[in-house]
Amino acid sequence: QVQLVESGGGLVQAGGSLRLSCAAAGRTFSSYHMGWFRQAPGKEREFVAAKTYSGTSTYYADSVKGRFTISRDNAKNTVYLQMNSLKPEDTAVYYCAASNNYYYYHRSPSSYNYWGQGTQVTVSS
Repeated sequence: QVQLVESGGGLVQAGGSLRLSCAAAGRTFSSYHMGWFRQAPGKEREFVAAKTYSGTSTYYADSVKGRFTISRDNAKNTVYLQMNSLKPEDTAVYYCAASNNYYYYHRSPSSYNYWGQGTQVTVSS
């Protein structure tokens, strides 16, 4: 069982930056693949970024590549999403998720076993 708590969301102007954090409760955090997803009003939840449990593989959605960076600190049981050059279209509720599924596909929400409650990111133009 893993409990995830996101923080760091807020209101920022276009071009600004935010860093989201996701703290995990549980002693096996290092064995989980971690991902970030977002959901805007009226839209489906979409993949943003993911990092495998070993940290050797990192994935990004094309829409955030070059602007967002996912990182993890297994000693702190925390995964981060550094968001730079934010755009109004980045406005959404951001969720972190954890997966220990054997058949893991980073882009698929159904691959993830556990989800945080979400944190709101609003980018004003």
